[in-house]
Amino acid sequence: MSKKLRRDNSMIRQTRMWSPLFMGPVVAAFIIGFVWPFVQGIYLSFCKFKTISKAEFIGFGNYVKAFQDASFTHAFWYTALFAVTSLVFINVLAFAVAYALTQGIKGSNLYRTVFFMPNLIGGIVLGYIWSMIFDGVLSRYGTSILLESKYGFWGLIILMCWQQIGYMMIIYIAGLQAVPEDMLEAAKIDGATKWQTLFKVTIPNVMPSITICMFLSLTNGFKLFDQNLALTAGQPYIIQPDGSTINTTEMLALNIYNTFYGSNAAARGTAQAKAVIFFILVAAIGLIQLNYTRKREVQQ
Repeated sequence: MSKKLRRDNSMIRQTRMWSPLFMGPVVAAFIIGFVWPFVQGIYLSFCKFKTISKAEFIGFGNYVKAFQDASFTHAFWYTALFAVTSLVFINVLAFAVAYALTQGIKGSNLYRTVFFMPNLIGGIVLGYIWSMIFDGVLSRYGTSILLESKYGFWGLIILMCWQQIGYMMIIYIAGLQAVPEDMLEAAKIDGATKWQTLFKVTIPNVMPSITICMFLSLTNGFKLFDQNLALTAGQPYIIQPDGSTINTTEMLALNIYNTFYGSNAAARGTAQAKAVIFFILVAAIGLIQLNYTRKREVQQ
């Protein structure tokens, strides 16, 4: 056996010997911080409880109440509309900015920094900043973002675009810079116009970046909480015939939060059931989108 082979075998044995020492804390933290709370949350969704120590198993009752809750149904469709709308605006604008900044314009590095900076600001802070901006503008017309749901919806869209376009732009720039130069040159020699090159060569080769950006913007749209809480807090609301209220700009995450921490402590089991439904929904939509867009990626 050669010295090199013996040295390689020795390194493999040492790696196997020390790997539990380094992987152990990571696995333990994952189990304690994610797996156990996740399993406990699923169990509590089948229970009636005010505190975890006094949980009473009741079966699927919480899920029935969740689906019968008009505010939860409204929050689902409102969130779905918001997620799809924000996905289109964010990705179209982010790709347009990234494409423009990869055309060799002067000061492109400065522009990239400027566009990316809003992503560094927390969602709560952004919500309050844009709340003041919108109220300053709308007050001139005798209204407020809290008085009409259409203003709340488009206010959230503008906020999300302003925050996330810069982040998605960075991913698109990386994808655009990876497009093979020989393919672009071949298209130019064949007489293709810029638009033909963009749609027939560039975009197909940037599909991996499109997959990532669509997944992030779609899941972020469904999971939105901080900005929703700070900007509108779900207002305005409408009163149902049965006396219950529906917050017209309340999204799924905020609806779950308000149900759990609302005045009715007995509804915490229902809120936990909503959270499980929310998780399944976001996971399923994310996986469907990933599978759909990955099939359209070009293998280089």
